[in-house]
This record gives sequence, C-alpha cells and structure tokens, in this order.
Amino acid sequence: MVKASREFQVFAKPIGSICNLDCHYCYYLKKEHIYPKGESFRMPDDILEEYIVQHIEASPEQVIRFSWHGGEPTVLGLDYFRKVVELQRKHQPSNRRITNGMQTNGTLLDEDWCRFLAAEGFTVGISLDGPQEMHDQYRVTKNQKPTYEQTKRGYELMRQNKVLNEILCVVNSNNVQYPTQVYRFFKQIKAQYVTFLPMVEPQPDAENGVSHITVPADAWGVFLCDIFDEWRDQDVGRIKVQIFEEAARTAFNQEHSLCIFRPTCGDVPVIEHSGDFFSCDHFVDAEHKLGNIRETPLVELLESPEQRAFGQAKLETLPRYCRTCDVRAMCNGGCPKNRFFQTPDGEAGLNYLCAGYKRFFNHCRSFTAEVSAQWRRQTLKKQMPPEQAAGVQTSSKPGRNDPCPCGSGLKYKKCCLGK
Repeated sequence: MVKASREFQVFAKPIGSICNLDCHYCYYLKKEHIYPKGESFRMPDDILEEYIVQHIEASPEQVIRFSWHGGEPTVLGLDYFRKVVELQRKHQPSNRRITNGMQTNGTLLDEDWCRFLAAEGFTVGISLDGPQEMHDQYRVTKNQKPTYEQTKRGYELMRQNKVLNEILCVVNSNNVQYPTQVYRFFKQIKAQYVTFLPMVEPQPDAENGVSHITVPADAWGVFLCDIFDEWRDQDVGRIKVQIFEEAARTAFNQEHSLCIFRPTCGDVPVIEHSGDFFSCDHFVDAEHKLGNIRETPLVELLESPEQRAFGQAKLETLPRYCRTCDVRAMCNGGCPKNRFFQTPDGEAGLNYLCAGYKRFFNHCRSFTAEVSAQWRRQTLKKQMPPEQAAGVQTSSKPGRNDPCPCGSGLKYKKCCLGK
C-alpha cells in the first residue's frame, strides 16, 4: 500500500460551494460556476466512500485526520455525517486513530448536532467576526439578514456540549479598527482557541489594487500587535491565538503548522463534491484541477509533479526583498494568493500584507527570543549534573551585552532588546 511521502491535510468539500449564507467576502461561493448549471453538489455515497478509503490509505501518520469544509457542510444534514463516521469505522485500520475537523458558520447547529460532534470527537471551527455589529457587517443570509444571533447560539450550544471548537475571525476593513474590542469580546465569551484570517480581495481597477472590504496592510499589523500585547501580559497559557503560536514555533526551530508560513506549500489540497482534486482551497480553477480520485488515486495526485511544482513555486518565486528579510523565518512570503504587489525595488511577488506581517513579527521577536533563551537554559540545566544545574538561572532575560538569543550574532542590546 503506497502512502504519501509527507503529512497532508485535504479540505474535503462534500457539498461543494453551496452555503445557506451570502457573506460579502466569501471567495468560495463563486466556485459553483465551475460546474454545470443544475448540478447536484451533494457528494454521492460511492465517491464519499472512495475518498475516505483513499485518504486512509494515503495518510502516512498514525493519526488519520479528515477536514470537512464547504460551502457549509452542515447543509448536508446530520445523517450525512453519521454516514461519514460509519464509513471511517468500516475502513479504519485496527492500529490507527481517525479524527475529524469541520468548518461551519454555526447557524444550523442544534442540540442533536452538538451531541454528535462531541460524542465523535470533532474539532469545529466556527466563523465569528467579533461583537454583533462587526459580525453582522458582512456575514449575512441570502436575504441580507444578520446572522450573529444564530451563530452565537451555535457557539454556545457547542460550549454546553463540550465540543472542542476554535473561533475563526475574518479581519476586514471594519473590525480591524477595533483590535482590543474584538479580542476582549472573544475573552468575554470564553474562547480558548482563536484564529485571525486577514481578508484580502484583489481588485485590479481599484486605487490600491484591492476591494473596500480588504484589510489595510498596516492596520493588520497594528491589529495583531495590540492584541499580542494584551495576550502576552494577561492570557499566555489561557488562550491560544494561532498566529502567536506560529511565531513562537520559530523559537524552538519547529516547522510551521500553518501552510501560509511554510517555505513551500501544496500540502492542503481540495477534494470537491465530484471527486475533483485541486491544488489548494484558494486555487480551485481549471488550471489547478489535477484530476479526479475516481480515475487517479489520491496518493498519486498528492505526489504528482504538478502538485509538487505548485508547492515549490512558492519558494522559487520569493522576491529578493523577502529572501533577505529579518523575519523571513516567521513569514516565508505568506500565502501565494496574496503575493500580487511589487517590492520597493520593483520586483513582482510581494505579499500585499507584507507591511503588516513585518510590523507584527518584529514586534514579537523579543518575546520569542526570550522564550527560546529560557527553553535553552532549561534544556541545558536538565543535561547538567545537579551541582552545576543549581547555579543555572532558567527564567531571567539575557543581559544587555549577552549574545542575542534570536541567533543574529549581535549583542542583545543591539538586536531584540528594544523590539
């Protein structure tokens, strides 16, 4: 049995782009038009089972992870996902474990849904853009009605049923102006995991090349810095914020878990309702359709030269400006879909959000350096004889004239001390 050569995450779309909402910034609703008019977007049972079998066979890890996306997957109904779990159990190897994740707008969740999600151990991402007035700005129904009350109800039902959940907050030109208010709202509703997703919508004919909903790059950086400062002072260990954890991974020389910050990409493809395989959630188009799992096994599509080239292009097209950047290890140029600006010297391929990311990653470098230094001291202490370890401090900051723990080779006072 051939397995993929690396870990992967498939965004499975068993309902395609079909959704019960009409969020103004949704990039996936329009994907409906790549299929014939009148097509059913419900993944048929035979393709569903074939996908589950192939995913299990291709997964190289002890834990086999499924991710169910849309559109809105709950539109399929609870019985559909009961069938998903039954098929997974039918084909699950005896010595391996299967986990499931789902992304939802939360508006269709009820007690039955939440009991099921809790019992089956689903991790659920729920889209919530902050307090009511901010959430309802762009997240609306097909009739342009607000959705906050339904979403908040779904979130509370998950909490009551102890469903492991994560809030996904789209940061746009409106809520980016209120970082503290947004973050404190999430604290108020007892969120434990929060991901901030910057809204970027290219619009070539616009003055700045983006739509009016798009988050301004500088404001994105300020937003992250303001929230980081409060999180660092009050909430470390209490709330997990994905981008802060990604920044901290560099302190331990760990690979990024988030694809947009890895040097290469291509490990998060899409399987559409029809079994079609696309290179990435943001590149579901004719050019990036590499095949169909009914004709080509999933593992072959994952390992195909075309998919490899797609992922490698992220690194190969990185501008010189990015290659020499102080925070390259934290960013690696960001998501290719947002690399449509020019560098100061006129080279193509700069991420639209560069200024914001650069501001934030420089802002948090002293924190990550301190975390790294403390971890190294603790590691060293464990390796020493007890009589030597007693004299090693494990929690103090480096001295002004000590080598900077970020590894730059400069003294701490000349590098990260003031950042």
